[in-house]
Amino acid sequence: MNVELRHLRCFLAVAEEGGFTAAAHRLHLAQPTLTRNIRALEESLGVRLFERTTRRTELTGKGEALRDAVVPLLRQLDSALTDLRGGDTLRVGFSWGLPEGLSRLAARFTETTGTGVEFIRCDTPRAGLDTGRADVALLRSTPPKGLRGVLLYEESRSAAVPAGWKLAERSELDWAELAGLPLIVNTVSGTTFPDMWPAGSRPVVGSECRNFDEWLEQVAVGLGVGTAPVSAARRYTHPSVRIMPLTGAPTVPAYLTYPSHGAHPQAARFADHAWRAAEELQRA
Repeated sequence: MNVELRHLRCFLAVAEEGGFTAAAHRLHLAQPTLTRNIRALEESLGVRLFERTTRRTELTGKGEALRDAVVPLLRQLDSALTDLRGGDTLRVGFSWGLPEGLSRLAARFTETTGTGVEFIRCDTPRAGLDTGRADVALLRSTPPKGLRGVLLYEESRSAAVPAGWKLAERSELDWAELAGLPLIVNTVSGTTFPDMWPAGSRPVVGSECRNFDEWLEQVAVGLGVGTAPVSAARRYTHPSVRIMPLTGAPTVPAYLTYPSHGAHPQAARFADHAWRAAEELQRA
């Protein structure tokens, strides 16, 4: 017999609602689709389950027997599936600076889905997706091949200058001015690289590092200047680093990403929740 779960759910809806129109509305199905499912079930079993007239739809004797058997089975199945949904954990990787509100979103996501959310700092190019430590990752660059992502927002940049430099007395800097200065480059999780300037007017690399903390310290000791999203400037401070507005700079995108294949079952759902929350915040 070619009986599928959807056939049984459709049958039970018609039996409980007493008609095809109400059952189709309950299941959010077109009535012809519901009718086809019931017909397929009857053909597979070789029996008539409903007596249909222009005024009413009633169960046959075989239909009543099937209803009595199906109700406890579906309840047991639904209970088992609900129990399985809870208790899992979605690991969200980041290199630095989680977006404001993401922790609150994670708490609501857990309440809705039963899936816990754990934030993990991973100083790797793909914030843990490349090592298997994370299921979802916050990346501040366009997702590379093999990853899907939703753009949460784009933000402007600030300039970071050693506090002891004369330049630190300025009220702001322009992106083009940085081409004549040594640049501190975070090669793993950074957002600023010399090739972002036009050929022939690019900054030299003053020093390289592999995470945000090292980047900030290298600016502090005077090895060069750097840029970072404005959110980082609000969160991270250093007594030997002056953070100031930066004009004419490209924005920094923030993507929530996950693997195109073999992703955690809740990864896309979490990314979609985050995207919707970001959209609502921008409209507010």
